Amino acid sequence: MRKIALALVAALMLSACGSGGSAGQELSNEPVTLRFTWWGSDERHKRTQQVMDLFQKKHPNITVKGEFKEWNGYWESLATTVAANDAPDVIQMDELYLSSYAERGALLDLGTMAKFLKTADFDKAALDTGLVNGKQYALPTGLTTYSIVANTDLLDQYGIDLPDDATWSWDDLKRIGGEVSEAGGGKVTGVQSLGFEAGGLNIWVRQHGAALFDEQGDVAAPPEVLASFWTYVKDLAAQGVTPPAAVSVERAGGSLDQSGTATNASVFATWWNTQLSSLTAASGSKLRLLKLPGEAQAKSRGAYYKPSMYWSVSSRSEHPAEAALFVDFLANDPEAANIMLTDRGIPANTKVRESITPKLTEDDKQAVAYMDGVEVGPAPRVTPNGASTVEAIIKRHTEEVLFDRETPEQAAAAFIKELQAEIDGA
Repeated sequence: MRKIALALVAALMLSACGSGGSAGQELSNEPVTLRFTWWGSDERHKRTQQVMDLFQKKHPNITVKGEFKEWNGYWESLATTVAANDAPDVIQMDELYLSSYAERGALLDLGTMAKFLKTADFDKAALDTGLVNGKQYALPTGLTTYSIVANTDLLDQYGIDLPDDATWSWDDLKRIGGEVSEAGGGKVTGVQSLGFEAGGLNIWVRQHGAALFDEQGDVAAPPEVLASFWTYVKDLAAQGVTPPAAVSVERAGGSLDQSGTATNASVFATWWNTQLSSLTAASGSKLRLLKLPGEAQAKSRGAYYKPSMYWSVSSRSEHPAEAALFVDFLANDPEAANIMLTDRGIPANTKVRESITPKLTEDDKQAVAYMDGVEVGPAPRVTPNGASTVEAIIKRHTEEVLFDRETPEQAAAAFIKELQAEIDGA
């Protein structure tokens, strides 16, 4: 990811800022061709092509040409086309790179396209995930939110009750996790180790009334709050609530199928709620989504919406009105939603989400119900330009703490210094 980020920055620096057609442009009566790029699986490619065909049927004068790529080559290709002023009109965007493209003038402010792109059926907290410097440079395709996944089969086996997730604390998770580890006799631990991705750290910081990044894009998390997070992670391991350090690190470096949840080796674990279906398939167990510990005791709400991905429009598009119309179709059209379902996450459009829910699997229905029932706080600041390596930095310091090569206080100070240097150097 670091290589991709550097290639992105270098390429975008070559690209002149500025916009294509006027934001007030009308739809053309002449034939128009749009280029549309996305990453994903073959299944996503098939569904997307069906949606494109449906759009073209409804708008015969607009041709949409797809540019489908795998994740690994997607960002290098996009950076190259943007630098050459040859970007696709409609772009599938990721949160890690949104700020990089928006701040260099590569994306259109979708707020100027309100005539063609409607957002009335999106919650403000969802829309705000696509804001950069107060402008709507991206529209979330789907949403996810952080959760605790609990293996109820194992809890039943050990005779341990589910916690009350409306009131439980992080100390409760530690206590109940300890009971599970004792009952598991070394084969099953209560909790899968935290600290290997940004979601958990973000939640912890938000619950302490702070933010990982401030509005200017600088690291804002207080060192004492970061240190308390790594202290908690270390305590879980020291008390046997999570696996030994070597096991946790190995699992964190593997696929979802190798996780403690998927292998029925840990009862509680932090996951994004939309991962439930994959975890159920891998584990073969009954799994339940629980609200995050600590919310009842927190200074501010930790839970937030995370976009699975976005739709963006190139600022260089020669057909911004048609591009916005196509994004409107992708985001709001019921027939398009019936084709895509949850392929790009649980739809951010609330009416679309409600309309497709009866067609979903039981696990996906549980994921929708969970998200609809969680109270979220304001959207966090979009990952700043240069900070796309944040998860790699978190993971490295978690490993250092677990192996006693750093104290939590040292990890906190080093994390802030390293991440800020990445931002400053972008």
